[in-house]
Amino acid sequence: MSKAFEKLQQIDKEIILLEHTSALLQWDQETGMPAMAIEERSDQIALMQGLAHDRMTGAEVGELLEQARSEAGGAGAETVSGDGQATGAEDAALPPEDDPRFFSSAFLRLFGRHYEREVKIPRRLVTELAQTTSRAQAAWIEARRADDFSLFQPHLEKIVALTLEKAEALGYPEQPYDALLDEFEPGMRSSQVEEVFADLKTELAPLVKRITEAQKVDDSFRRRGYPSAGQREFSLKVLRDMGYDFDRGRLDESAHPFTTSLGGNDIRVTTRFHEDDLFSAIFGTIHEGGHGLYELGIDPAYHGSSLGEGTSLGIHESQSRTWENLIGRSLPFWQHHFPDLQRIFPDQLENIDAEGFGRAVNRVQPSLIRIEADEVTYSLHVILRFELELALINRKLEVKDLPQAWNDRMEQLLGIRPPSDADGVLQDVHWSMGAIGYFPTYALGNLFGAQFFNRMQQDLPDVDKRIGAGDLLSIRRWQQEHIHRHGAVYTAPELVRRVTGEALNPRHFIDYLERKFSRLNVL
Repeated sequence: MSKAFEKLQQIDKEIILLEHTSALLQWDQETGMPAMAIEERSDQIALMQGLAHDRMTGAEVGELLEQARSEAGGAGAETVSGDGQATGAEDAALPPEDDPRFFSSAFLRLFGRHYEREVKIPRRLVTELAQTTSRAQAAWIEARRADDFSLFQPHLEKIVALTLEKAEALGYPEQPYDALLDEFEPGMRSSQVEEVFADLKTELAPLVKRITEAQKVDDSFRRRGYPSAGQREFSLKVLRDMGYDFDRGRLDESAHPFTTSLGGNDIRVTTRFHEDDLFSAIFGTIHEGGHGLYELGIDPAYHGSSLGEGTSLGIHESQSRTWENLIGRSLPFWQHHFPDLQRIFPDQLENIDAEGFGRAVNRVQPSLIRIEADEVTYSLHVILRFELELALINRKLEVKDLPQAWNDRMEQLLGIRPPSDADGVLQDVHWSMGAIGYFPTYALGNLFGAQFFNRMQQDLPDVDKRIGAGDLLSIRRWQQEHIHRHGAVYTAPELVRRVTGEALNPRHFIDYLERKFSRLNVL
């Protein structure tokens, strides 16, 4: 390796350390920071992110990148277009994995993409966004607690303005939202998402109607009062069964469940416990555990490098949604795990059996809260948020009109109208984080996940038996071998094609739902 390449690796490592330090500050803010500390904490986070930006955009970095690419025969330059957008180059852009040039080629193309995006954003904008979003997250928590959007509105107005400024600085091929989406799902454009989501709406609307009209499930037992201590005990057990390593992570509580990487050997997950809703913590924990397994499964050779993280949030969501739904809501899963849950809550679950519990967790019913939605209506929640974000960024919707627009759109898509801001426009933390462009990845995760799972079933035809026997580790090993270990080496399109032999195909998700609810004697 050349001296230029080694210098870039050192710079990259320093940036990752700064980002992990910033993530630690954010984790503490969400899990235990005193409320009065918010002002200084926002300054601390802004400082860390400003330093990371400075390191990435320093005068020497562009020269080192050009030199390293030249010495590597142009490796890494072909996957970023002139406007900073990923070009979606196929596997041919990288040598085979056993080629000595493989690592350097993968590193240069990813680092180059990050550099060519970051160098377009002024430092002032980076730090202002960091300060604004840190304070906005605290304001969001208070607004949600008070059920009052007006407390959050000025913060969101500033976030939207800064985000638009960021999109213009980055540039975009078709519309401003492309620049924001590209941060979370590299190379994908808004028009592609609109096309996929239009097809999803067409497929899901009649499917929801057919299932809800035919399904007769009583899930009232979920609200019989379940002490948080017992929920935590079961959550920890399920995470261990999944293979989550508590020597490299931990489970905490937060207002909104999340997973964060503070280093290759420090992957933390959070959940939230509602004593009047058993399902919330169970599936929130399994979901975040899926994210955690992805990060824990990345090849240690990539730790401390840009390659040592998930390749896109759509792929990340495919792993969490697979564990939450395709595995965690399957009847075999509950045939094995229900006895443990019943042991913890014998009175509440006295007259329930594993099959009845499994049917209850698969009840399809339009509901208010996205993270507690069933897997059939879930994507409609995401489509709602995507359409509102697109309208905000295209200046067709004002922030002040967001609650009304939210309620109208939810009534249109899901047939229900939120009774409050807390159960409507204020239910998600993402806008307070400045994560506009993030939401589409949730529904894309459903699609990627079903496609990966279809491939897994071909390799492990007895997967249902394994789940029923409590053998979740063999599933984790399959995911680690085919998906997790690669980190960010391959782009999402490359990875999907490598694993499944085809490009993203939403039909796998619809077929999965049709098969599942036919087996449940609903369709």
